[in-house]
Amino acid sequence: MKNIKRYFMNKSIGDKLIFYFFGVILVVTITITTLGNLLYKNSINFSQNENTNQIIKQINSNIESYVKITENIINYMSCDPRIIKFLNDNKPENNDMEDEAYKSIYNFIKFNPEIAGIMVVNNNGGYISDVMNKVSRDSLTNEDWYSKACNKPENIHLFTKPIGRNIDNIFRYSADEVFSVSKAVIDQSTGETKGVILIDIKLDAIKNIIENSKPGTAGFIYIMDNNKEIVYTPVNNIVYKIKTEWIENNNDEKIIKNINGENYQLTKVDSQYTGWETVGVFPESESLQVIKYTRYYSLAVAILALVIAQILVIIFTRSIVNPIRKLKKLMRKAQEGELTVSFNAKYNDEIGELGNSFNTMVKEIDNLINLVQIEEKNKRIAEMNVLQAQIKPHFMYNTLDTIRWMAEEHKEDNIVEIIEAFTNLLRISLSKGKEIISVKEELSHVQSYLTIQKIRYEDKLDYEINFDENMLNYKLIKLILQPLVENAIYHGIKEKRGNGKIFITGKIENNSLCFTVVDNGKGIEEEKLNKINCMLKSGFEKKNEIGYGIFNVNARIKLIYGEEYGLTYKSIYEEGTIVELKHPIVEFS
Repeated sequence: MKNIKRYFMNKSIGDKLIFYFFGVILVVTITITTLGNLLYKNSINFSQNENTNQIIKQINSNIESYVKITENIINYMSCDPRIIKFLNDNKPENNDMEDEAYKSIYNFIKFNPEIAGIMVVNNNGGYISDVMNKVSRDSLTNEDWYSKACNKPENIHLFTKPIGRNIDNIFRYSADEVFSVSKAVIDQSTGETKGVILIDIKLDAIKNIIENSKPGTAGFIYIMDNNKEIVYTPVNNIVYKIKTEWIENNNDEKIIKNINGENYQLTKVDSQYTGWETVGVFPESESLQVIKYTRYYSLAVAILALVIAQILVIIFTRSIVNPIRKLKKLMRKAQEGELTVSFNAKYNDEIGELGNSFNTMVKEIDNLINLVQIEEKNKRIAEMNVLQAQIKPHFMYNTLDTIRWMAEEHKEDNIVEIIEAFTNLLRISLSKGKEIISVKEELSHVQSYLTIQKIRYEDKLDYEINFDENMLNYKLIKLILQPLVENAIYHGIKEKRGNGKIFITGKIENNSLCFTVVDNGKGIEEEKLNKINCMLKSGFEKKNEIGYGIFNVNARIKLIYGEEYGLTYKSIYEEGTIVELKHPIVEFS
């Protein structure tokens, strides 16, 4: 196996590329074809089931609509004064009254062709109808449809295959051609049952609904009543082999049963209104046939795609290999050029030879880059040390001048306060040569500085400091807040008319030490503000664009902790300035 692998890996890059590309395309094609067929099969099955369910529900809804229309007809007739008058008549026969009531029946027959006949029967057994007659002398009040309607007068009652009734129809409809709907007529004032209205509906209405909406070409839908008797079914030899218990407790769910050696999907929807069940029967072979044809087409397309892909792979591989061979010769001449990665050459193919030359150049350049980086870093550190060594003597002169002025003019104890503040300021500035001090010491340094400035500017300057106590014992670079405060005084407060105030806050936020110095001074114009932020971000200072101390603070933080830390300026001209300082959390070791 190792010999085969070595033999293959030592082949030319062109042969390997052809093999790799063809293998990848083959795997992708097989995966897409297989997955596509599977997804298509699931999609077809899902769509077929959804379509069948929608058809069944729509048929069930249409049948309910027919029955509801029939119930509405009965309700309208129950309110017709002519029907009410007939029902209230105690005489077995009254031709004049019957004629008036018949006109009411005729009005509904005329506009509803699906009605096969209407009969109104009162409590005395008297009746009127358009095409229906009593067969024997037995009273119609003894009929099953009559008694059930009287027992539950508030409900509508359906009867399929009405056989054995004491009723005949002049059109001789058979029991398989109609179904009946009956409902009692109730006196609204007394609540008594005055009679029953019976309407026969032609099954052709249901037949038309089902035949126009059957699922697929071989599927069918049939209707069962609440006694599990078939109300309607298309002519077929499958429906009577479907067992009732298969679908008894199944509603809106698909089940699969084998009938005559073929699998059928059965779906049932119950009607709460009619009590009937609409059952859909769909052979699985019909959807599988579509999937089968799709699989064949997918296979043919996949084979054709592989052939075309292989031709393209060969053309594409040659276009890559030829430039690489030329590049090998060019790289031998460019071993002193700039390269940043290393190649692990294990085999003696074209890439292996290129890699050996490439690695030789990388080793030489890597040494040079390391030397340059070390020198640059040392240079930057030296520059920062020089920057830190520079101090501004004018602040010391101003402080001494303030002390002298107070001594000569006021001779008050404030001299002691300013001297102590100045001493503390110098002590923290020196910090025994340490570059890192605690947040607490930095806070003391800023307070000492502001004490001196407050005495100098008196009522023109006020300040407020709020630091989170949880951050006082963390470490930070020393002397990074005082230059911000100094800048706020000399370029903000001093430049505005009236009194000014500086707010200094410190808190822990987003796993960093966050400080803000806010003044209500003159502010910074938008153009200059953008230049300042650009210089702080780039680390390149233009002359007279930004204070030297501010640039120094920003450069020190970024040099030690990275570009994500440092200063950001925000300002509204004539309203004030906000300086945000972000410093990492550093604990004392």
